[in-house]
Amino acid sequence: MSALLQTRDLKCVKDDRMLFEGLNLDLEPGRILLVEGRNGSGKTSLLRILTGLSLPESGEVLWRGEPISRVGPEYYEQVTYVGHHDGLKRDLTVLENLRLAQAMGKPSELDLDEVLDRVNLYRFGDNFVSTLSAGQKRRLALSRLIATEASLWIMDEPFTSLDKASMALFQQIFEQHLEQGGVIVLTSHHDIEMPEQDVQRLNLTA
Repeated sequence: MSALLQTRDLKCVKDDRMLFEGLNLDLEPGRILLVEGRNGSGKTSLLRILTGLSLPESGEVLWRGEPISRVGPEYYEQVTYVGHHDGLKRDLTVLENLRLAQAMGKPSELDLDEVLDRVNLYRFGDNFVSTLSAGQKRRLALSRLIATEASLWIMDEPFTSLDKASMALFQQIFEQHLEQGGVIVLTSHHDIEMPEQDVQRLNLTA
């Protein structure tokens, strides 16, 4: 099976310190890449490079065998990124935030009420984000995964502020994405309960 996401000889330098070099990855459909390592080892930097938000010192990221610099907008349509921060507009409502996310990506076939129902936020559609709890904000941020249609999900500590029930809910959503041939890259200090054959691990700690 051909890899969807690849890196070739990737090198990252930050503040004159080399975080990693010679990084070669091949991520096939239906697989998760779990990026591990101590704080400051380059986990978030790697995620930002994979999304195209940052450039590597050298090397390249490929999507379906083509450098993402060449694929351009078609690649970014295939990526949904949820960073360590929720990335929500506090002065907008829950529904307005999701509509904004859809406007910036490719809307999924799910109705937004269905999206909110799946992440247990159905009753909060008209609430301003500023009134939500930390866990509700995180569920809303992660709901972008199913509100938009993308093959590649990239997440930095997705389970932050989530209780066990919510973690189990999103692990189920992750499994469904993999079953549909999607790929996931994430960092997490929490254990993820996914089939071991689906998980590829990368430890950036030297």
